[in-house]
Amino acid sequence: MSENRARTSLRRRALGGWYRNWRLYVLLAPVIVYFIVFHYVPMYGVQIAFKNFIAVEGITGSPWVGFAHFERFFNSYYFWRLLRNTIGISLYELAVSFPVPIVLALMLNELRQEAFKRFVQTVTYAPHFLSTVVLVGIVALFLSPHGGLVNHVLQWFGIGPIGFMTEPGWFKTIFVLSGVWQQMGWSSIIYLAALAAVDPQQHEAAIMDGASRLQRVIHVNLPSIMPTIVILLILNMGSIMSVGFEKVYLMQNSKNIEASDVISTYVYQTGIIGSQFSYAAAISLFNSVINFVLLVGVNAAARRMNETSLW
Repeated sequence: MSENRARTSLRRRALGGWYRNWRLYVLLAPVIVYFIVFHYVPMYGVQIAFKNFIAVEGITGSPWVGFAHFERFFNSYYFWRLLRNTIGISLYELAVSFPVPIVLALMLNELRQEAFKRFVQTVTYAPHFLSTVVLVGIVALFLSPHGGLVNHVLQWFGIGPIGFMTEPGWFKTIFVLSGVWQQMGWSSIIYLAALAAVDPQQHEAAIMDGASRLQRVIHVNLPSIMPTIVILLILNMGSIMSVGFEKVYLMQNSKNIEASDVISTYVYQTGIIGSQFSYAAAISLFNSVINFVLLVGVNAAARRMNETSLW
């Protein structure tokens, strides 16, 4: 009898929670429906990576081929080049673009002149709203060997002209630095929000102990936003194999293909242009699995080291 009563009370509490918070569940419902319709239902089509997809037969009618497409990709001439370029660009981008917004947020947080602070924020936020096409167009104009501003300045020092957009050695640097310029201001917003939550009493105590402004930034501000930094690092590591297709494709040409050919562009070339849907799906699935493994691994490592993780 006591067990039945306990179960009944638990059920009533659960139902009471549903009734009390029904408005929150209504607000959450469209998000859940969106993810189910556009993220989970399409996963049904992943099976074509293990089939020889024939359009007239459909997904269910196409014959199974197992891991043949994966083996073909692993044994292809392009595999190591694609993997090297994808990981190289991602690590380069992570090493450069990840810390820059943190430093910018720490610097902006120390500004005392509100007018100048708003000006700097506006200038650094504005590039985020440029489309990828416009950004690549601006980069191409500035780096053009025929009248580009950068080459014009280099010629004053007796250097150049340099074909930045056509030399493979410059591709990764241009890709990463242009991305830093475009996103550093926008990415710093979340760190500024975290810095706004820092308890002023910690700064007052540090000042009483004789800490300088730099010491307060290092020993008060930075540790306070460290959980935010760790969470964003985990998310970045979980997408390390997902180099942005649009920007790479727009910057890509026949002369820098050795450095610019990544997995996302190869999937487009083979799947959309070459109509090899099963082969492209297998490559994309391999890419997603690597990202998932990295996300889980880095999250577990972060949880063990400082008890900050996504789950």
